[in-house]
Amino acid sequence: MPKRLLMTSANPFRHQTYQPERPTSPYHLLPEVSPADPRSDEFVERLATVGRAFQRERVAAIYCVHGTFSGNDALGLLAELARIAPGFSEALRRFGKQTVDWIARETGNYTAEYVASLESGLSADAGSRIPVQRFNWSSQNNHIARADGAVRLIHELANLASATATCARKSSTRPRVLLWGHSHGGNVLALVTNLLAADTEAREHFFVAARSFYRPWLFRDVDLPVWQEVRELLDATDHPLRDLKLDVVTFGTPIRYGWNRGGYSRLLHFVHHRPPQGGPEYAAPCPIKVRRMLAATDGDYIQQIGISGSNFPPLPFALRTLLADWRLGKFLEQDLPQERLLSRLRHARRVPESGTTLLVDYGKWARRFYHHLAGHALYTRRKWLPFHCEQIAARFYQG
Repeated sequence: MPKRLLMTSANPFRHQTYQPERPTSPYHLLPEVSPADPRSDEFVERLATVGRAFQRERVAAIYCVHGTFSGNDALGLLAELARIAPGFSEALRRFGKQTVDWIARETGNYTAEYVASLESGLSADAGSRIPVQRFNWSSQNNHIARADGAVRLIHELANLASATATCARKSSTRPRVLLWGHSHGGNVLALVTNLLAADTEAREHFFVAARSFYRPWLFRDVDLPVWQEVRELLDATDHPLRDLKLDVVTFGTPIRYGWNRGGYSRLLHFVHHRPPQGGPEYAAPCPIKVRRMLAATDGDYIQQIGISGSNFPPLPFALRTLLADWRLGKFLEQDLPQERLLSRLRHARRVPESGTTLLVDYGKWARRFYHHLAGHALYTRRKWLPFHCEQIAARFYQG
């Protein structure tokens, strides 16, 4: 990509910085919180109460976006297969996601039971159903995978907006969509906000950087048509997609891509955190001690570690994907100071630059490492649903 494209001042795809200073965005420390048994009456009643608040604010749908390695193509093999056999690739994606759900269950993964509990609980006393569904993306740990997830989610939101356009025109208030993103699923949502709010020039730079991923080198045809569809959709200023208000919540999302204020309505972050002894209350533990990480003593270590420099490259034989990932990295991290991962970790950032962050003590975990994955896998367990929903309602929909 020509250098002039990368350095344009109009580009809103700004990466967050890593500095040790006190956060400028608001944050709140929440002492140890208690879970709720999903089989209890308390669980149902608390969700029903929150559902009424969601209903008043016209929450039309909720999407749960999983994080890295919890999706349907963690290695990237099926993305390459989709170019020549999209139907077969999609069937394998469904099978792959079913396998992940069977193995991981609620450990860092949104299950069908999770979204069913959330939907039935919120809709129990709301007067109408608030649909909740999972959004699946490949879950690879690199730029192009997260960009592909953002493009596909925008396509899904556009379909939702078109389907509800008639009802939206009859109402004086615009419908809201609540987006939940766990881990790097939150960074998928960050890219969504940038794509929605970018001007034509900046958005074009994004699609040019990723072009080799969705379009062959020697032909003008597009072998991943959803990319071209979304590219054209975003150029249309009168699409019903523009009428949606997007409220975004992240859970344990590593600090990576910036958030564009023009692409969302409200933004809230949950981070498992225990203030370090003798250090700032908002800082992550540094240096990281392996024994404490294995016990999740200080909170969510993956949220701390999964920052710039922690990507895995695409498969070496996927040359087009490799090129697109490299060019997107240059584009998305253009203003980021050149540092090694260990240097960035020393800044001990926990709080993103945008939105409000809740630094929550989720209690101690006596179970083995694979039950909590260094403090990162607890957010997606159903027992925390009432707490999460109550916090979202209080900070988004209390009026």
